[in-house]
This record gives sequence, C-alpha cells and structure tokens, in this order.
Amino acid sequence: MKDSLFILLQHLLPQHLLSRLVGCLAECRTPWVKNLFINWFRKRYRVDMSQALQPDPEAYEHFNAFFTRALKADARPLDSTPGAILSPADGAISQLGPIEHGRIFQAKGHSYALSTLLGGDLERAAPFINGQFATVYLSPRDYHRVHMPIAGTLRESIYIPGDLYSVNQVTAAGVDNLFARNERLVAIFDTELGPMAMVLVGAMIVAGIETVWQGQVAPLPRQPLVLTPPPGQAPVELAAGEEMGRFKLGSTVILLFGPDVMEWADTLGSGDSVVMGRGIGHLKAQ
Repeated sequence: MKDSLFILLQHLLPQHLLSRLVGCLAECRTPWVKNLFINWFRKRYRVDMSQALQPDPEAYEHFNAFFTRALKADARPLDSTPGAILSPADGAISQLGPIEHGRIFQAKGHSYALSTLLGGDLERAAPFINGQFATVYLSPRDYHRVHMPIAGTLRESIYIPGDLYSVNQVTAAGVDNLFARNERLVAIFDTELGPMAMVLVGAMIVAGIETVWQGQVAPLPRQPLVLTPPPGQAPVELAAGEEMGRFKLGSTVILLFGPDVMEWADTLGSGDSVVMGRGIGHLKAQ
C-alpha cells in the first residue's frame, strides 16, 4: 500500500516544475541557505566527506558544487587488469545481463525496448541487439560523477526529453518503461569493443545532467536533440576511468555493449554495491 501511494504521488506531482525549483535552490549562493541545505542533506544521508578533495561541506559555493564534489586523487583506484571494464560510478547494480529480443530487463514483470531507450532510432539500437546491459543506481549519498568504463571516442550524444519519475527500486518495480520514459542523455562511444552506449537517466528533483565536453545538457526544450560536437571540433577522446559527466542530484547510468564482446563479472548481481573504477566485467576471450 505504501509503495502504491508513493508511485501514485509521482503520477500526480508536477515533476518538471518541482525539479526545476529544486535546481534553483541547489544553485543558491546565499551562505546561510546553502549551508542549511548542505548540512541537512549530509546528515540525512550520512554523506562521507573524508574522501572529498574539499572535506569541509560549507566551503562549497552552493549545493550543486557540494553534490558533484571531486574526490581525492587516490580515492578511487582503477582496476588495472588487462581487458577490465570499470564501474562508471559509485552505486548499486539494479540489473545486468543480456539484451534479449531487443528488450532490457527493468524489474520483475517489467522490461523496456532498447530502441525506445536510445530515442526510437532502430539504426542506433542495432549494434546492441543481443548485447549486454548494466544498470547502476546512484543513491543520494554516493559520489555523483560518471566515468568511462573503457577508453572511447564520442560518436554522438542525444538528449531525449521525458518524465522525471524517481528511479529507485520501488518505482522500477511499479512504473512501466521507467528508464525509457524518463528524461535522459545518450552518449555513444567507439571503443576497442565496438560501440558502447552510456545512458544518463534523469529523475525526480534531478536538477541537471552535464557532460565534460558540452557542460549542462539537461534540462533542454522538450524535444529530442542530437548534441554531437559540430564539424571541425576536435574529437572527444576519453580514457578509461576519465570523467565523462555528472548528475546534479542522483539518478541512474545504463551501460550497453554489443554481442559477444564482453562479459560481466560472475560474482556481480542485482543489489550489489560498486564503486567507480572497480572491475565489473571484462573483454570476452576470443
């Protein structure tokens, strides 16, 4: 009953208005306002500041700076195993496994179309048919920068407008097509394993999604928009473990790989915690 009411409330709330209002508050630089917000959040979610490059929460210019804080250089060592695929973020594995019949598993009784997740373009989705996916949920207390699982060169990025439902386990189990209906950014990279997609999914009160090559890319006007760098701009080439984007308030990252190129770690399953840089998969032996 409690879960049903939670989902009903999300149907009824003005999702975008609420999220944008929170976004304004998160950018407030008035010291007493931003410090009150930061300290409440830090205590409410038991945020560990010991690994932050700036451990003093009140030293940040606004809440968003605190929320997207950098970590110390040695806080997230990268798995150096040859062929390792790294976790793109701190969080928990919601689901991972094969993409079957063009659909991605969301939760018990729910799946969604790969093509819809990627903006409805069948040609864009084709390389990932029968491939592999992993969904990583970032909780409010986590580090909220997103990093490259392997080295890649940006092919294209696409902003896709949508709803802003929460993306926690309760909503994933109760809202059809959750990740394919929420606002999201799709970034497709060319890698040694072929195409790799990283989908940054927006959520309730997420005030924005940024990439390192373009700055803030969501929210944008509510129509799909291809954001690939224009001709003449240097290619966006990112190394394994290098930052590719960040969330202003938390959400979810979905990784997609093509068929027969990689395998997830056999010790990893739904609900397992991960940290950025940990090996979560590996190149498939040929």
